[in-house]
Amino acid sequence: MKYYLISGEASGDLHGSNLIKSLRKYDENAHFRGVGGDLMQMQGLSLLKHYKSQAYMGFVEVVKHLPSIFKSFSEVKKDILAFGPDVLILIDYPGFNLRVAKWAKKQGIKVFYYISPQVWAWKSSRVYDIKRYVDKMFVILPFEKEFYAKYDYKVDYVGHPLIDAVENYLYKFDERDKFLKFNNLDLEEKPLIALLPGSREQEIEKILPKMISVASYYPGYQFVISGAPSIHPDFYTPYLRANVSVIFNQTYELLRFSEAALVTSGTATLETALFKVPQVVCYKANDISVFLAKKLINIKYISLVNLIMNTEVVKELIQKDLTKENLKKELDKILHNKP
Repeated sequence: MKYYLISGEASGDLHGSNLIKSLRKYDENAHFRGVGGDLMQMQGLSLLKHYKSQAYMGFVEVVKHLPSIFKSFSEVKKDILAFGPDVLILIDYPGFNLRVAKWAKKQGIKVFYYISPQVWAWKSSRVYDIKRYVDKMFVILPFEKEFYAKYDYKVDYVGHPLIDAVENYLYKFDERDKFLKFNNLDLEEKPLIALLPGSREQEIEKILPKMISVASYYPGYQFVISGAPSIHPDFYTPYLRANVSVIFNQTYELLRFSEAALVTSGTATLETALFKVPQVVCYKANDISVFLAKKLINIKYISLVNLIMNTEVVKELIQKDLTKENLKKELDKILHNKP
């Protein structure tokens, strides 16, 4: 069979790569093409374009780049027709992918959606578009099946792919010292604090300075940034300090050996929880984007951990609450059991 996949961000690239790997087990003659990242390409995806060319965060940023987004949409449509897939598989990324689904349905192309848009959080009206244009929806959060049932739309709950990704991950290092030595980190008994500031330059520029602002309070710890694979290493150079380093393509190893983590809201919050690392969730965006989001979004939490548990399991510091003082206060609770 011929599969056309579209993913628009780093987490989708990870899940898409594992999906391709699994599909190959059942379809030896499978051919894959689409939009994704390095991980999907490594599994055999013939890449039309990399997701980082259209990774925009927030309402304002999207509006500013509308011409580029429309151009990408046109390119994708032409490429899908040229490839002639048996099925189109869309991975999250709803602003773009739902437009593609509507167009593809009119072309008579079978449309599958893997990882539902967060319609339970905002823009629930999108459910009606999903019912019209998506032939099969595969959801990964337990409460999503019940949510869609309210709209008389049957979905398949397949569990969160991160659970398998973490359980089946092949670690490069079986000992902490080997990990430290490989990455030129301090070999002294300094505990590690993981910094996971996101995968887009826009969000990193807003959040990482806040994260590293507390490093000077903890000279006995090593703060290690998990660099996004789609971003050039030079981008991180201005953020490095005496006890702040950066590594790449080793997020799970870093979490495995860390005492705590400062994490940008998103998939990484669940990854961190699966490694049982205490964390503080950080989020900061454009003020206009946040203002509009507050008017439209109807959820109590932003991190997947809290959303799944429906209670505050991990502390969330959002927008004006993301300050040096608050970060230090929350880290002290984790590291020193301070009230």
